[in-house]
Amino acid sequence: MSEIFDGYERQYCELSANLSRKCTSVAALHGEEKKQKLAELKAGMDEADSLIRRMDLEARSLPPTQKATLLAKLREYKSDLTNLKRDVKKSATTDAAAARDDLLESGMADRANPTHDQRGRLLMSTERLNQSGERIKESKRTLLETEELGVSILQDLASQRQTLLHAQNNLHGVDDNIGKSRRILNSMSRRMSRNKWIMGSIIGVLTLAIVFVIYVKVTK
Repeated sequence: MSEIFDGYERQYCELSANLSRKCTSVAALHGEEKKQKLAELKAGMDEADSLIRRMDLEARSLPPTQKATLLAKLREYKSDLTNLKRDVKKSATTDAAAARDDLLESGMADRANPTHDQRGRLLMSTERLNQSGERIKESKRTLLETEELGVSILQDLASQRQTLLHAQNNLHGVDDNIGKSRRILNSMSRRMSRNKWIMGSIIGVLTLAIVFVIYVKVTK
């Protein structure tokens, strides 16, 4: 998966859980205190919207196989945020008496306790937060394994480089020996050529001497 998406998802799950807790408590408030809590909830909703948009952009930039999975998960988050907005709006438009009536109709004796939907959403956000943490841990483990593999490969490459350098030095030694052998052969070739020339000269002189001796005998 995408580490960027996982980071946005973790932030969203933490923010969603925090907003759910605030939404649960705001129904029992009055006056300025309630207005302040509602303002905080609105700011949190804006931040949640921003995180949803970032996750959407990141998911759409990934390969199709990953994109489909993340977009399906993103639809759940959008639905969760829509429900949360509805609860906040309801809290903002109802007074304390209406809130008490709703709680009594739902069988809740204490107004401070969360509603069934809010508890479910809070549990869902907590579960998603835990899943996001596990994915981050898995990504870290994969990163460490990749790093260890990279170090092992670098060590192998360094060893192979030393082997190649050693082989190169051996080749240089062979080249030096070949050069020496070539010089020796060239020297021997030059000596043989010189010896051939000397032998030819000697044979030529002997031939002339023999011809001269024969000529002298014939002329007597």
